[in-house]
Amino acid sequence: MKKPELLAPAGNLEKLKMAIIYGADAVYIGGKKFGLRASAKNFTIDQMKEGLKFAHERGKKVYVTLNIIPHNEDLNDLPEYVKELDELGVDAVIISDPGVLSIVKENAPNLEIHLSTQANTTNYKSAKFWYNQGIKRIITARELSLNEIKEIIAKTPEDLEVEAFVHGAMCISYSGRCLLSNYMAHRDANRGECAHPCRWKYFLMEEKRPGEYFPVVEDERGTYIFNSKDLCMLKHIPQLIEAGISSFKIEGRMKSAYYVATVVRAYRMVIDEYLDNSNNYVYNDIWLEEIKKASHRDFTTGFYFGKPKETEQVYTSSSYIRTYDFTGLILDYNNETSIATVEQRNRMFVGDDIEIFGPNREHFSQKIEQMWDEKGNEIDVAPHPQQIIKIKTVKPVRPWDIIRKPRKE
Repeated sequence: MKKPELLAPAGNLEKLKMAIIYGADAVYIGGKKFGLRASAKNFTIDQMKEGLKFAHERGKKVYVTLNIIPHNEDLNDLPEYVKELDELGVDAVIISDPGVLSIVKENAPNLEIHLSTQANTTNYKSAKFWYNQGIKRIITARELSLNEIKEIIAKTPEDLEVEAFVHGAMCISYSGRCLLSNYMAHRDANRGECAHPCRWKYFLMEEKRPGEYFPVVEDERGTYIFNSKDLCMLKHIPQLIEAGISSFKIEGRMKSAYYVATVVRAYRMVIDEYLDNSNNYVYNDIWLEEIKKASHRDFTTGFYFGKPKETEQVYTSSSYIRTYDFTGLILDYNNETSIATVEQRNRMFVGDDIEIFGPNREHFSQKIEQMWDEKGNEIDVAPHPQQIIKIKTVKPVRPWDIIRKPRKE
């Protein structure tokens, strides 16, 4: 069996490092323009250099998004930007538009090109067409079933890679090409400025019957009719591997570093467990429970096993389920004293029950018995953002390990 790439989102430099430390084989990032996540902090050229160095030193890859659907004015600075990305040594660019493809080929002929899900590739003939234009990898439309993806793989050249989303938010519009945001909020989703109106609350009313609401849900408060559950294919990793998918993509450049670490770690453990022991592999629900400790909506398998039914939407709320808070990042650990140096991310108190986890190993639980500030003064609470503190841990920890604690009801 071919080992699939685990591809993680990285909205900034910390998330890039976190994704790689926690098991991603590659990350996808955006620069300050030409990508579809304008609200993410994204990367300056200097940050890209640092991120590329960090990734390449660890044998990992970095892909850069150029996947807006551009208007004429968007093309003005693109040739020089493409040359700059090529000189930096990015591993590939992700595009969705034929004009952008031609600019990349003209200005960086040896740069690997991946075709975004925005290009709506839904069949093997389209995949072959793009392959003949120089595309190395197709990111399939999210509306495909697993059988359709398998057929594309079977009927296209062996060296054409196929990437598919396995986890994250689902767009209500076809492969993310949406005009709703532009119409309602004057923010163009296809140029990176989506206002996510699919998550807003709606009433459905017939034009000539004002005040009479269509009973989509029998609730006077309205309904989140467009609000999809989040994709989660964790239980079905063996089927995806056996289908021959080259890269498993996690959505979420807008998500937190804690989210990235938690989700990547779970998928890494499942993929490795199956590849190392496929004959005796047994799915363990503990992996999904770990993912649920990051913010999430209810989960769906999307289109993989048939078209989604009415049960695949969340009708009651657009908010996330949050059961744990990211409270600290381990910076250092003293083996002799069992004291960890921690960068605080949310308030911590002496007496808190916490969990500590890291890449490739199980979490453990403990109570915070004592806590000190940077000067060695004993404290009862760490209230300041990114405050440096010290705590004693009941087991050894490592830099990049994460402290989380259950949210109180």
